[in-house]
Amino acid sequence: MLRGVECQEPQTLQLPLRSSRLTLRALTIDDLDEHARLFRDPAVVQFLYEEPLDRAEAAVHLERRLAVDLPDEGGWLNLAVERDGTYVGEVGVSLVSRSHRHCEIGYMFLPEAQGHGFATEAAAVMVDLAVEWMGAHRVTGRLDARNAASAAVLTRLGMRHEGHLRENEFVKGEWTDEAIYAVTEDEWRVVRERLLHSGETPSP
Repeated sequence: MLRGVECQEPQTLQLPLRSSRLTLRALTIDDLDEHARLFRDPAVVQFLYEEPLDRAEAAVHLERRLAVDLPDEGGWLNLAVERDGTYVGEVGVSLVSRSHRHCEIGYMFLPEAQGHGFATEAAAVMVDLAVEWMGAHRVTGRLDARNAASAAVLTRLGMRHEGHLRENEFVKGEWTDEAIYAVTEDEWRVVRERLLHSGETPSP
């Protein structure tokens, strides 16, 4: 595992990861149909940098997400999320800074999979991965400040709202505000115990 401030090479992660209801596995090229459906939906990508992707664009986008090693600094590990063998969305974790032990998480779910707690459950697995496998001291989530549903997920993970950056980025033809949420490793372990009892964290 990545511990302290020592620089180590990325290692192979043993997949899949599981929570009480979900399986998090490596993305494969066979996920193209669902990946394309996820990223072509205007409601799903509303608060992301991407415009809706056509199938060809989605294929290139998916190919960049097929790595299964823990990420090096600046990189992402992206995983498919399944419920009873059915693809419902994707989650990711990034190593933002090795020296500062800072990771970031992200998540996207199909419209029909929203509203069931899947995002919170899967994102909890990624925070746990960041802290316990990647040695993160701090895990953050960054989002368009208008994305209330995503903010609610981060709040349920015990993250506090640490910042609101006014007109921080120019995205899709408009200036947008960015909200920043974060939890430290010690805070996460307290939250994890609570989520463990509700079945939202990885099985021990």
